[in-house]
Amino acid sequence: MKHKSTRGAAKTKASAPADRPAATDHGCQAHTHAPGRLSELAKLAAKPQALDRAARLFFALGDEARLRLLVLLEGGERCVGELVEVLGEKFSTVSQRLRLLRSEGLVVRRRDGNHLHYALADRHVAVLLRNALDHAAELASGPPEPEDLDDGKEVSDG
Repeated sequence: MKHKSTRGAAKTKASAPADRPAATDHGCQAHTHAPGRLSELAKLAAKPQALDRAARLFFALGDEARLRLLVLLEGGERCVGELVEVLGEKFSTVSQRLRLLRSEGLVVRRRDGNHLHYALADRHVAVLLRNALDHAAELASGPPEPEDLDDGKEVSDG
């Protein structure tokens, strides 16, 4: 027979100081949440198909070699042969990466005789790519300072 541990199971909440609202179950101060913002977050969290789709996009973007292809396509439409030559990789390797990017809606393709040309699917992909690269460049210069994280609002320790 297994014994049930009561350790930590029944914690009593310490009463909050009179000048501060009680913390909610998740540890945040009750007064810090904007109700409209929470309902927007709840709407997003309630759309599992959209979250799954976004996760698949980030998976496709999460490979350095596929990102390199997207960066090359940011400059405009490119023939697969041109991409193979620039990257110095096998045709089949580049084609497989492009196929995955296409299946996730990040690139589009156009056939011209025996040649396939690829381009970024739309402006959203270009913006997403540019934001990711810009953010990575900022992070490379060092971690953000704590005061940069609070959007100019004063943060209190207690």
